[in-house]
Amino acid sequence: MASANPRPRPQIMSLTDAAAARVREILSKADKPIVGLRIGVKNGGCAGMEYTMEWAEDQKPFDEVVEDKGVKVLIDAKAMMFLLGTEMDFQQTTLKSGFVFNNPNQVSACGCGESVQLKAAATS
Repeated sequence: MASANPRPRPQIMSLTDAAAARVREILSKADKPIVGLRIGVKNGGCAGMEYTMEWAEDQKPFDEVVEDKGVKVLIDAKAMMFLLGTEMDFQQTTLKSGFVFNNPNQVSACGCGESVQLKAAATS
């Protein structure tokens, strides 16, 4: 018998206040209509995988939509199991600034910080 109250789906990702503010700031300067920020992962780098980010002009049929702090993030379907539980932050220091992924599925990272080794999230 099906439960009357199905378990809510977990949110794949969340954004810190700093990340949401930076995305909103960049979006406000876009020269074409953007529906959100698409995030994924791809094979590459010395540690095996790299995060990808691009402005999305449309939503793909299998994108997972996360709306957090006024920002719409589209998660590429192939990346969902690698990003489950991830928090996206924006950090600015004297020498660099950029988005940082605090990912519980990250096993290791290369020395330059550009690529990571990820495992699929546990589903239980």
